[in-house]
This record gives sequence, structure tokens and C-alpha cells, in this order.
Amino acid sequence: MIQPKLEHGHSREQIRARLAGGPRTSYLRDLVFGGIDGAVTTFAIAAGAVGADLSARIVLILGVANLLADGFSMAAANYSSTRTEMEEYDHVRAMEERHIEVTPEGEREEVRQILSAKGFDGDGLDHAVGVITADRERWIDTMMADEHGLQPVARSPLRSAGATFAAFVACGSIPLLPFVLGLPASTATSTVMTAVTFFGIGSLRSRWSPLPWWRAGINTTAIGLAAAAVAYVVGNLLARL
Repeated sequence: MIQPKLEHGHSREQIRARLAGGPRTSYLRDLVFGGIDGAVTTFAIAAGAVGADLSARIVLILGVANLLADGFSMAAANYSSTRTEMEEYDHVRAMEERHIEVTPEGEREEVRQILSAKGFDGDGLDHAVGVITADRERWIDTMMADEHGLQPVARSPLRSAGATFAAFVACGSIPLLPFVLGLPASTATSTVMTAVTFFGIGSLRSRWSPLPWWRAGINTTAIGLAAAAVAYVVGNLLARL
């Protein structure tokens, strides 16, 4: 029987080394979301402008304006949302510290009921409650994770925003390249290049999706091209008014 390939080793030494390093901070999500949004919105604007029979110069003006303005807007929103997550965590943690200080027995009972729901009982339950509540930081960490479902936010708001903006501009520039370079059949070339970009981004998305890479790529490509098709049709209809 062929054993499935595992993502990391499970010897005692490998586990110790991996856990000692702590969880890794990843900005891949910011890159993928920024890239998808950049490619979708810029291509949709270009498609809408072409559908309205506007000149390549107007396509570029609208595309670049969107590229910078919407990219900055998305980066700012990502910065704010990450900051909000951090502030929420700090607020709830301060509340738990206050509760432990004022009513420790009530907080111990919360730990007891949390562990009981996980299957602990009898002496094992008493021992586990004692171990957790013997250390204040461990006690608070347990309440944060199991009562409130919150984990410390390790991602930097500035780096998240920077990753989003960089991916937005990089991927959002691709639909505009054929117009910048004055390539023949610019619209068709832009469509092909953008579809390839969508597929590449979608494949990366499969890193945290149960979908296989090729299906995630096709899914993202279909969504992106559908958004562009809507923009093209709307632009074409408006141009007839």
C-alpha cells in the first residue's frame, strides 16, 4: 500500500524543532486576494471601456486610475481589518484578565465546563483544570481560544496592506499591458493574459482550499471572466443609449 505524502515529519526531534519555532506568519492570503481583486477589477474596467467602444487611451486612463485608487483602498481596508482583529483580541484579553482577578472561581468553573465538553471527567478533569489555572497566562490563553475562539494576531497590519497593494498592482497591470504596448488585437490578448493570471492565482488559492489546484484555477478563471463579461455587456449597452 502506497503511503500518502505528508507535509512534515513526525519523529520526536522533528516535532520538537517545528513547535519550538512557533507558528509561521503567512501573507499568502493577502497576496492571493489582492491579486484576484486587482486582475478582476482592472480587466472588468478595460472590458467595459472596450464594450463602450472607447479608445485605447481612455482604457489606459480608466485602468491606471482604478489600479492605483482601488489598490490603495483595498490595502487600507486590509490594514484596518487586521488592526481591528488585534484590537478585538487585546480588548477581550483585558476583559478575561479582569474577570480572573475579580472572580477566579467563576473563571475556574468556565475552564471546568470547557474541558468537560471536550470529554475530561473525574480526576483527569480536576488535574487538567488545576494545571491550566496554575499559570495565569496559560489560563487566559485557554479562555481566549476555547471561550471566545480568538487566537493572537501574528500578521503585521502594514505588511498585510503592503502585500495586498503589491499583488493588486502587479496582477492588475497585466490586463493593461497589451494596450500599453499597442499590441495588435489588444482586447483578445488582454483576455488571454488575464485568464492565465486568474488560473495562476486560483492555483495558489488551493494551498488552503480542499479543491485540487487545477479546479481552483478553473474556478477563479471562470469568476474573473464572468465579471469581465458583465462589464463588457454593460459598457456596450450604455454606449447605445
